[in-house]
Amino acid sequence: MNHLNQYIGGKWNAAEGGRTFAVLNPATGDTWAEAPDASRGDAKAAVEAAAHAAAGWAALPHSERARLLSKAADVLEARQQDFVTALVEEAGSWIGKAMFETGYTCGIYRAAAACAYQTNGEIMPSEHGKISMAVRQPLGVVSVISPWNFPLLLTSRGIAVALAVGNSVVLKPSEETPMSGGTLIAEVLAEAGIPEGVFNVVTCSRDSVAEVGDELVSNPLVGGISFTGSTAVGRQIASRAGMLLKRACIEAGGKDALLVLDDADMSQAVNAATFGTFMHQGQICMSVERIIVDETVADEFTDRFVANTRTLRAGDPHEIGNVIGPIINGRQLRKIVDQVDDAREKGAEVLCGGTSDGPYYQPTVLSGVTRDMKVYREETFGPVAPVIRASGVDEAVEIANDSEYGLSAGIIGRDEERALDVANRLQTGMAHINDSSVNDEPHIPFGGVKNSGLGRHGGRASVETFTEQRWITLERGGRHYPPPFVEKG
Repeated sequence: MNHLNQYIGGKWNAAEGGRTFAVLNPATGDTWAEAPDASRGDAKAAVEAAAHAAAGWAALPHSERARLLSKAADVLEARQQDFVTALVEEAGSWIGKAMFETGYTCGIYRAAAACAYQTNGEIMPSEHGKISMAVRQPLGVVSVISPWNFPLLLTSRGIAVALAVGNSVVLKPSEETPMSGGTLIAEVLAEAGIPEGVFNVVTCSRDSVAEVGDELVSNPLVGGISFTGSTAVGRQIASRAGMLLKRACIEAGGKDALLVLDDADMSQAVNAATFGTFMHQGQICMSVERIIVDETVADEFTDRFVANTRTLRAGDPHEIGNVIGPIINGRQLRKIVDQVDDAREKGAEVLCGGTSDGPYYQPTVLSGVTRDMKVYREETFGPVAPVIRASGVDEAVEIANDSEYGLSAGIIGRDEERALDVANRLQTGMAHINDSSVNDEPHIPFGGVKNSGLGRHGGRASVETFTEQRWITLERGGRHYPPPFVEKG
């Protein structure tokens, strides 16, 4: 069993009072690690350490911050197996997904290093002949609250650019994944040479998360908050941050649609639907949670999609052939079961799956899904694919937009001009033509609309998110004050 510590001010220590909580392996139910159960006092100490280090870190040349983040990418690459093991054991990641996540995340730090060179300002005209500049400066301390589903990737997305542009960071990873989403990252950054106090990690149990999270948002030394997680918690954080006039970047839930148009390449549609729905057991904010198919091709698509779904094997995520791993915890499993049972009771047909074996929920395809069903409206975060028929493009777009969420979408159709028109009509932050809704690259502006979030992560968007724009002028004698205010004699 792994015994974890917090990382505050460059030191590894236990939580206040020595409290700990158990981190469980979702596949076996065994305790994988014991982690510190932080208090508000621990969170306050981490913020103070970050605030103490902030000015020195911001004063470093941008090239030095870039060098250290590039070094972090190299260290992460060398320690890939440590992260793969942790992702499988505490996050229930299929080993293929864990390998992808670790390799991809190296690119996040390298892209962040490039962002250190992109805190660009501008010179503006002045009617008084001033040198008039708009510049970007770091916020100071940024709190990052990260999720369990892609803990390494999504934590790194929250912290890397924030560090690159000169902020110090306090991270609270999910209580489900404090190692792969927190303490291992601290080890990497420390080995890379990030100065003490610039990056800090506090871990806590679900019972302590309210007080720890509140401290990370409301502490007056915190200048900005990056949150990835549920819409309910994201709303609370955005509301609290807004009341305190603090910058908040919120990436929340989704109910993403894949639209299969009447001219779709059927292989492309089936592959995009299978990957988008079932990658990581559907536990991705961008997962395909509604497949909207033109009625003229619905029978062919459904038959082929069900056949492909039946080839997916659930089981021990250490085995490369088991692409469907465990659901993260019993609470989430019960939510999936409830949505499928509700759909059955209201007339939906289960074409495959619809059952669980311990922590594994079989990949499931539903037909006859209607708007009164929970699986139509609520985020599922599980391996369940509702297939919904539409009569033409207009109805498909209307169904896709009939959601409180608006994160991502996929559109499958050979007529690219028409598909682009569909993408422009969708109420989402992102849309992908002839591809799945599950898409990401380190430098793109990632985020949603409606209840899927506020603000954007990634590349130049993150530079803007984690910096404050300031106006600075240099007066050179061209401005004249009104005579009554000018020194006499």
